[in-house]
Amino acid sequence: MDTGMDMGMRMDARSGTAPRALATEAVHAGRDDLARQGLHAPPIDLSTTYPSYDSRGEAARIDAFAATGSEPDGPPVYGRLGNPTVARFETALARLEGTEAAVAFASGMAALSAVLLARASMGLRHVVAVRPLYGCSDHLLTAGLLGSEVTWTDPAGIADALRPDTGLVLVESPANPTLAEVDLRAVAHACGSVPLLVDNTFATPVLQRPAEQGARLVLHSATKYLGGHGDVLAGVIACDEELAGRLRQVRFATGGVLHPLAGYLLLRGLSTLPVRVRAASANAAELARRLAADPRVARVHYPRIGGAMVAFEVHGDPHEVIAGVRLITPAVSLGSVDTLIQHPASISHRIVDADDRQDAGVSDSLLRMSVGLEDVEDLWADLDRSLLGARGTARPATAHPHPPTDETPYGADALPNSPAPDATRSPSRAVITSVPSST
Repeated sequence: MDTGMDMGMRMDARSGTAPRALATEAVHAGRDDLARQGLHAPPIDLSTTYPSYDSRGEAARIDAFAATGSEPDGPPVYGRLGNPTVARFETALARLEGTEAAVAFASGMAALSAVLLARASMGLRHVVAVRPLYGCSDHLLTAGLLGSEVTWTDPAGIADALRPDTGLVLVESPANPTLAEVDLRAVAHACGSVPLLVDNTFATPVLQRPAEQGARLVLHSATKYLGGHGDVLAGVIACDEELAGRLRQVRFATGGVLHPLAGYLLLRGLSTLPVRVRAASANAAELARRLAADPRVARVHYPRIGGAMVAFEVHGDPHEVIAGVRLITPAVSLGSVDTLIQHPASISHRIVDADDRQDAGVSDSLLRMSVGLEDVEDLWADLDRSLLGARGTARPATAHPHPPTDETPYGADALPNSPAPDATRSPSRAVITSVPSST
């Protein structure tokens, strides 16, 4: 499996310079012009509108944007058309993901909505998706809120689920909250000419770059690891320029723009992304190892590519574990420098039908933990105390689905004696189709 965890990985800087390592791009992408301007920190442009005495030129630039969605040449026009500070973040994220462009939005859900609207505007309302996904992504598709129709399947059933009006295939790997993984290259092949969108929020470009494996769109809830400090709400799509143009047009029309201050915070967050992901992932791998050996834990989920997310199922009451933590923060969201824990069936995936949750492997005993940068011994001490409050029958824990391999950053023994991953996520290959309500 391709992984960007090697900090020596060389990248195309797309700037006429020699390829640079991921760690270097994280620090310098979107900032390459600063020194020539006599600046060190990127400026924050809070303007909503920009003066121009050339109204004919403005008309021509707006016409060009309406035709192709390309970024207007020359100075900015209006905040919904684009912002220089946000553009720096978009440039940097595209470089990290290895795509031609990136388009930022006010949230991850705004970004996904823009993709669905862009495809629907071309008469391609049908989506093929693989569970589990983030709960609100699942709900957006299942409820048909944007007029889309979804066919849920497993990776092996994607090719058979495609239709002439299929505009998108959507997967999340590692998936929220079970951390199940799919073979992105195989999925991209199954999609044929239909664009594959991969939600790469959990992995980040530090662990994998889906565009290199055939994905045409890469989604991030930038609120999570890209920002990294729990203080910014944002989403972004990395993609080719053709799709980016359509997304910019949707963003202009619907108004789901990213605030410039958020763009600045995200650009700053990217500069430490590789360091944060490496450190938090080391903590997560150690906690996964200890949880797998704890008789109070029934099952541990940790992805092959590593990462800072751990999911585990307890024999006792998961709500008591949530109530018992003191250092770890009991809160939804993830990717921050501090460790967060939540009960998906109660919060992040509550909006998903209970039967669909269970079929996707989201059991009522499952807890999802976003591991931060604290000392691992302090984190384990807090988990150990909280598990004491989850009174249940102690049976030997089983690790699931598999440990990191030699291809991943933290060694093959992170979760010993775990079975090989299943070829597909779902226990059944039946295809279930949800259509919009007529009311």
